[in-house]
Amino acid sequence: MVTVVSVKFKGRGKTYYFDPGPLEIAEGEQVVVETSKGLEFCDCVQGNHVVTDERIVPPLRRVVRLATADDRRIAQLCKTREKEAFGICEKKIAAHGLEMKLVDVECAFDGSKMLFFFTSDGRVDFRELVRDLAGVFRTRIELRQIGVRDEAKMLGGIGMCGRPFCCSQFLNEFQPVSTKMAKVQSLSLNPTKISGCCGRLMCCLRYEQEAYESLVKTVPKLGAFVETAEGYGNVTQVNLLRQNVKVRLDGGDAQPTFPADEVAVIPGGRPKPGEALPHILELKPRPKPEPEELPRDYWIAPPVFAEDTMEPEKLSEGEKRSKNRRGKRGPGKPGKKPEQPPQQEAQPPISFKGEEGQKRNRNRGRNGRGGGKPQNQEPQRKPQGAAPEKRAEARPQPKSPAGAGEGQNKKPNLRHRPRNRGSRPKPPAEG
Repeated sequence: MVTVVSVKFKGRGKTYYFDPGPLEIAEGEQVVVETSKGLEFCDCVQGNHVVTDERIVPPLRRVVRLATADDRRIAQLCKTREKEAFGICEKKIAAHGLEMKLVDVECAFDGSKMLFFFTSDGRVDFRELVRDLAGVFRTRIELRQIGVRDEAKMLGGIGMCGRPFCCSQFLNEFQPVSTKMAKVQSLSLNPTKISGCCGRLMCCLRYEQEAYESLVKTVPKLGAFVETAEGYGNVTQVNLLRQNVKVRLDGGDAQPTFPADEVAVIPGGRPKPGEALPHILELKPRPKPEPEELPRDYWIAPPVFAEDTMEPEKLSEGEKRSKNRRGKRGPGKPGKKPEQPPQQEAQPPISFKGEEGQKRNRNRGRNGRGGGKPQNQEPQRKPQGAAPEKRAEARPQPKSPAGAGEGQNKKPNLRHRPRNRGSRPKPPAEG
């Protein structure tokens, strides 16, 4: 990044960058700069600003000083001398009978040389003219031939659009212009309508070309066979800037205008007789304009009922999860309740008879377990001739030391636990 100032010589279109150095130069001030031709007097069109290194053409010359009263007086004398030299040179050209047109004269700020600009259809031998001018002004004389576009840039003027010439206002360089650009922009190819005061194609055709090239891609071409909402037809007129087309519908002389996005071009053109017309138009609904944002409380009416002031129900995390699960499963079919598993009937408690049964009942109440023959259950009848059933009696287990006997790996009978659960068995008696 480099700090520069932008200046113009004689108020012409092209701007040049110079290094301001320690000076703070404002827009509109007059400065003296150093150029390849020597010191020059110019106007500052943009004060100190920063530009990238790519925009600078080295070497970057510096600003010598801000213009003083003497500098302004010398610049005024140079202008007076240029007017005198212009009249004298025209007389010398007529005297030598040269086919050339004098355009402008520039006098160096330090008076070291004078530069004459002219236009001509061909080559001109002006050696005798240079000798006569050098004898009159007693300084170095230089004649330079320029084109008609440079002539318009130096002289300036008003274009057919009613504004000053673009070349004398802001265009830095002349770029090539062709009639193809006029075709893309749907302009008449009449030379008098697309040419400027210089007799060449207008410069504005060049720097507007990119915008028109992007617009042409979104609009059907002139004469294309298209499909519209009212039927089929051919495009008779295209307006690129407004993005609409005029279509002559089949079967009538009506030529309505449609937006470009509501017209579909039929590929291949109009089908042959007997072939069906394709339907490819898909109109997309246009987005409705969004309403303007209003204050937050603009549409909120004051609460009338108590329910309007109630806060929404707050759910815990667990309730939110369960609610989300129910929402994912989805509601059941209307009119049907979800099936529930059948419930088992409650059975009456079981009790046992006898002294042994009472003991089991007591243990069952403590441990939540039961066993034996239920009291309320009816006894099963035995068939005739069956042998009498023997009642199994609980046999006392022999007491033996741990790790000895056959009952080493046997599990204790949980149904017959001792009353005192915390008591330990007595050690076997020693023989």
